Amino acid sequence: MEKRDDSKLLIYDGKNISETVFSCLHSVLPKNSLLVFNNSKVISARLIFKKPTGAQIEIFCLEPFSPANFEETFEQRNNAEWICMVGNIKKWKEGKISLTVNINNSLTTVYAEIVKHLELENDVIIRFLWNSQNITFADIIDSAGRMPIPPYLKRDAVEMDKERYQTIFSKYRGSVAAPTAGLHFSENVMQKLHDEGIKKVELTLHVGVGTFKPVKSDLITEHKMHAEHFSISLEVLKQIRDHSGQVIAVGTTSLRTLESLYISGIKIKNNEDCKKINQWDGFKYESNLTVNESIDYIIRFMEENNLEQFTAETSLIIVPGFKIKVINGLITNFHQPRSTLLLLVAAFVGNEWGKIYQYALNNNFRFLSYGDCCFLKIKNYELRITN
Repeated sequence: MEKRDDSKLLIYDGKNISETVFSCLHSVLPKNSLLVFNNSKVISARLIFKKPTGAQIEIFCLEPFSPANFEETFEQRNNAEWICMVGNIKKWKEGKISLTVNINNSLTTVYAEIVKHLELENDVIIRFLWNSQNITFADIIDSAGRMPIPPYLKRDAVEMDKERYQTIFSKYRGSVAAPTAGLHFSENVMQKLHDEGIKKVELTLHVGVGTFKPVKSDLITEHKMHAEHFSISLEVLKQIRDHSGQVIAVGTTSLRTLESLYISGIKIKNNEDCKKINQWDGFKYESNLTVNESIDYIIRFMEENNLEQFTAETSLIIVPGFKIKVINGLITNFHQPRSTLLLLVAAFVGNEWGKIYQYALNNNFRFLSYGDCCFLKIKNYELRITN
């Protein structure tokens, strides 16, 4: 929509379905709600290189390899290594390919070479090289990169996408797909939420290309999730722990992060590696820990290790049978068939997901990244408490 908050908003209260517009979100949320936002920023991850023959090779930067830290790699000068997907890779057997970048009216040539082929199809480690000490890798992708809008839009990214495929609260670079539920929020909506006394906190999960990856197998157990990196501050963990009202995840990425954190707390209690959440840990780690007890384990771990940020990676999959622990409500877009995101919605609202989506189809709701939105409450919503 021309205005972000003019999109439609479907409301499912655990039983009934209704609709309004997103600019009225403040009147829909329960009093004393806490909204959890993902403040990751989308990078211009698509780079078009040329072989000496003139053939184009598209390199899609997925995540930094060396240095592996996002902020460090963006400040690299001369070289950086990334895990990438490469289009047309069969036409690039070996050797360097190049890209000419105009940065501050100065032309710089960037070279790319394959370091290693990885197990996943078309995934490789790419080394980028350039000669100017004054240019960072962030300068290169900001100047020459294209926004990684979803492939189902079936068009090239345009100038508008640099703003519209970014939330207004995005801060930390690293995502290759937008946390799209956040795209509906405007300054107007944020002010109305503030006036209603609705609180907000932020965490960071860098959205990976796995969000586009369809489920091709007949059994979900055969689908492999990409790992995604997340971080949350000590202060925000304490705010979530101490909040007495409903906790609402803005987007599936916030939900996955919060549920991953619950598992991290269990792993700390068990003296296990708390920095890596595996795909099926949500089913492996059944626990009687309350949400607050789990968060307390993380807080103590951070305080004992003098950490202001808890950072980890998660491949967690949320499918029917998964028990949602941390949140009471979810703000999310409408997702495509055979996607892990639709499975997450089905896990959250149960068999009612079909009725919700049929309503959306019958009432001209727009789907996917630039589409409309829904606010879903978990079953027994009013009875559920975060403690």
